[in-house]
Amino acid sequence: MPDMSASASLAMIHLVPLAKELDEDKVTPGVLGFIVFAVMAVAVWGLMKSMNRHMGRVDFVEPEEPRGGAEDVAVADGGTARR
Repeated sequence: MPDMSASASLAMIHLVPLAKELDEDKVTPGVLGFIVFAVMAVAVWGLMKSMNRHMGRVDFVEPEEPRGGAEDVAVADGGTARR
C-alpha cells in the first residue's frame, strides 16, 4: 500500500505556491479549502450510504414480555415491588 503521507506532502508542495499568488490582505479558504470540503462531503455521503445498507440488513424482532411478571406483583403488593 503506498505511503499516503508522502503523496499528501507532495500535493501540499505544489498547492502552497498557488496560495501565495493570492492577495495577502484577503482571507479566503481558496481551492484547497474547497477540495478538502468536497472530499469530506463525499466521504460522509459514502458512510451514510454504507450505514443505510447495513441497517437494511438488520432483522430485529423484539421478544414479547412474559405475562404475569413483576408488574402483577407490584399491583398485588400495593406498588411496593421494585424492578
